Amino acid sequence: MLIRLPSDIPASEITPPEIYRDRRRFMQGSIALLGGAALMPAGKSIAGAKLAGVRASAYRLDEEKTPYKDVTTYNNFYEFGTGKDDPAANAHTLRTRPWTVAVEGEVRKARTWDIDALMKLAPLEERVYRMRCVEGWSMVIPWVGFPLAELIRRAEPTGNAKFVEFLTLADPKQMPGVRSRVLDWPYTEGLRMDEAMHPLTLLAVGLYGEVLPNQNGAPIRLVVPWKYGFKSAKSIVKIRFVEKQPVTAWMAAAPSEYGFYSNVNPQVDHPRWSQARERRIGEFFKRDTLMFNGYGAQVAHLYRGMDLQKYF
Repeated sequence: MLIRLPSDIPASEITPPEIYRDRRRFMQGSIALLGGAALMPAGKSIAGAKLAGVRASAYRLDEEKTPYKDVTTYNNFYEFGTGKDDPAANAHTLRTRPWTVAVEGEVRKARTWDIDALMKLAPLEERVYRMRCVEGWSMVIPWVGFPLAELIRRAEPTGNAKFVEFLTLADPKQMPGVRSRVLDWPYTEGLRMDEAMHPLTLLAVGLYGEVLPNQNGAPIRLVVPWKYGFKSAKSIVKIRFVEKQPVTAWMAAAPSEYGFYSNVNPQVDHPRWSQARERRIGEFFKRDTLMFNGYGAQVAHLYRGMDLQKYF
């Protein structure tokens, strides 16, 4: 079964016990967040602090969650390097306070949000999502966040808003990878409006009941579980509503390999490897890749009538 109704178990109880025994993480966790508000001096990271008031969600997989250590040490975040362990090694330089997210473009209520106000825009939920990387590995992650649709409704898009574009921080002083030319910075991503409004689409501010670690896209990132992981823009600083389909970072870098839609589709191979199989982190054997990453019942209707070979 893909999803089940929420249980009464608090989000904090799913955190592996060994996390709390780690002295450094315990010291970080002693800095509490009340209702999503950060109680830290400006310019500091609050990664590892507990998130208060997180409620259970209906979006919970009946699958074993990927261990916290793997989720936070095996990442793609090119702003901190191209190696899978580079983000965990280098992202300590990221300052997540102060932080603002500008909402602009084809909206009636443009606004620049302080991150702490944005975290209180809607009740925070824990959602356990299956995530699939285009490179062939996957994880099951208990994200904490709120639906992107909540922010969109408050922005009141005009009739000209057909797409939502996301721009991320690109500061070479904080992000050593930005000094490279692997991508055209800043990192940009985009969704069609109906994709952005879908209830599965999440703005994540935490995982495993804690504030989002820097290497996982702190302080706020996009999570779109039926798409390949690179669609989930990290460290967002601007959300722009536009009429024309935006050119995303990976489309600009390799248009024959990375399409705008980027839906998980085992029938459409990457030009350099098959997408038919995947390896769940922590498992030895590969498993079959599921269409729309297993969320077809929820999202397939968004693409009815589209040629998914062409619109990949």
